[in-house]
Amino acid sequence: MNSFSKVLNRELITDKRTCALIGIASFSIATALSAYAKAYLPFTPVPVTLQTFFVLLSGAVLGRKSGSISQAVYILFGSIGLPVFAGGTYGLSYLFGPTGGYLFGFVLASYFIGSVLKGSPKNLAFIAFSMTLGASIYFISGMAWLSVFMKISLLKAFYLGVLPFVFGDTLKVAAASLLYYKFQNRISRIF
Repeated sequence: MNSFSKVLNRELITDKRTCALIGIASFSIATALSAYAKAYLPFTPVPVTLQTFFVLLSGAVLGRKSGSISQAVYILFGSIGLPVFAGGTYGLSYLFGPTGGYLFGFVLASYFIGSVLKGSPKNLAFIAFSMTLGASIYFISGMAWLSVFMKISLLKAFYLGVLPFVFGDTLKVAAASLLYYKFQNRISRIF
């Protein structure tokens, strides 16, 4: 075993609470920074961002409690005026705008994924299936709120707020699943 592998296999921080706090802060910041990687589609008020990649991983890596707290902290930051929502926006008006349902869905999705993946190591198919179900949670939450906010049918909200994002989120689920699968044993020793 070379010296680099020895360093990777050594616990640098052994206190689980400290690790959880660092994890919560890290995923809150990662979700915030990934909101800046955005693109708007001309036919929908919902932007394409990288946030959902970190939402999926937050639950898997940190577990249901710390993962959902990391997403709640992210929402709190944006609510109190830090420019962390898509494209550097912030405030309660954004939180209750057309994409607010997705933001609340981040917390629920992270909690769900953390609950399902808790415990013993899982195979790649199970991880991907769990993350796909988690993604459906923020999509359903976002679609429901988009329907209410825009006063449109759920079907129309599906066409505007889910369908255009399925391909991209399939790629994010695949990437997050592979990453978690590869490091799940190490992660379980840290968190």
